[in-house]
Amino acid sequence: MNAPLGRILYALIFSSFILASADAASDWSKRYPREEIAPVFSQTPEGHLVLASETPGVNGHWLKVFPVQGGKSYQFSALRLAENIASERRSCLVRIEWYGSDGRLVESPYRVNPEYLGGDRDMARPDFPRDRERLADGSVLVRDTYIAPEDATQARVQLHLRWTDTGKVTWKEVAFTKAQPLGPRIVMLAAVHHNLKGDEKNTIETNRSYVVPLIEKAAKKGADLVVLGEMVSCKGVTNIFSEVAEPIPGPTTDFYGKVAKENDCYIIVGLPERDGHEVYNVSVMMGPDGKVAGKYRKVTLPREEIQQGISPGYEYPVFDTRFGKVGMMICYDVFFPEVARELAVNGAEVIAMPIWGGNPLLAAARCAENGVYLVSSTYTDHNANWMKTAIWDREGNRLAEAKEWGTVVMAEVDLNQPTHWQFLGDFQSRIQRESPIRRAE
Repeated sequence: MNAPLGRILYALIFSSFILASADAASDWSKRYPREEIAPVFSQTPEGHLVLASETPGVNGHWLKVFPVQGGKSYQFSALRLAENIASERRSCLVRIEWYGSDGRLVESPYRVNPEYLGGDRDMARPDFPRDRERLADGSVLVRDTYIAPEDATQARVQLHLRWTDTGKVTWKEVAFTKAQPLGPRIVMLAAVHHNLKGDEKNTIETNRSYVVPLIEKAAKKGADLVVLGEMVSCKGVTNIFSEVAEPIPGPTTDFYGKVAKENDCYIIVGLPERDGHEVYNVSVMMGPDGKVAGKYRKVTLPREEIQQGISPGYEYPVFDTRFGKVGMMICYDVFFPEVARELAVNGAEVIAMPIWGGNPLLAAARCAENGVYLVSSTYTDHNANWMKTAIWDREGNRLAEAKEWGTVVMAEVDLNQPTHWQFLGDFQSRIQRESPIRRAE
């Protein structure tokens, strides 16, 4: 589809929304695809914008047009208070569209990968501001900063309610204002490629120490995050994970906490955890303060771990670091799209993956389908047609990969530089709003 035709089709789709009325005082108008699924629109005395559902399949939004200057930065922010809505992230969202003086869509300021569909330009696709934090009163801060496309003269801001049979959403403190441009948010990602073999017999202590010189080497080159392998305390020591399982915090986290503090970086390491009578395969993130900054229990277990009585985890935590949001998954998790998707929905920008071995095509897929960077550390030889120790970008390309044992690979990425796809726009921002609901089993 060429750009002019795309603009025409897009305009036709947009025009299918019915303009019901406009409030001259607020300049917010009411829109919906069909009257039979229109929400109930109202405003509070304080000027808050309310959308309520009284019918299945509700779909509508408040709309306001803001003037913009091409090339300038603008920040959207609002507080969203949802009540009695099953999927707040999907049903209550903000959508921003960019138009020129002729009322048509304009060209995006971002390049797309020309390897797909043959061109590196696309029209500006709608933006979807992300959820940032939940406040004490239950409301959610929705905020993002954008560069207005060069030919844009207006931003059409939409506050939506959709796909809920009940409930209402109240939009408060809605603002769309000029902002300072987002500066780069550079992070240096690193992964260690080591098979934990040396001149000495493998012990828990030697396994821990083997990789320290590589961590130090990465830190001297500016690494913010260094990812180690899976089950570091077990490899070459024992195949029975419960024999060396330890509490967290414990000896291994204390060891790497000291290394992280000395090198002013985050370290992610895999090990077996004992919690009472249960044993888990976990990945732990040690912070530059030397303390545990995050822990993830492997959710998908292969048959060998199940036979050993390892327990699965059930949560998909994402952790704030000084450079961004980090999630973790472990080895067999890469074979299941649900794990990376849950982390992405929860806001992960980087996923760290200690992995014994796995399919590199699936690692690439997890990146592309979730718009995340992935850092993998494997015990698989580079010459095997299997998993790689590598840094993967949001499209699933390897920015750096290890080819020799006893090495560390690094890549610098800018987390504030969005990745746009032809027709899709910034896909990462759409995941919260459009990915399927996960039903409880």
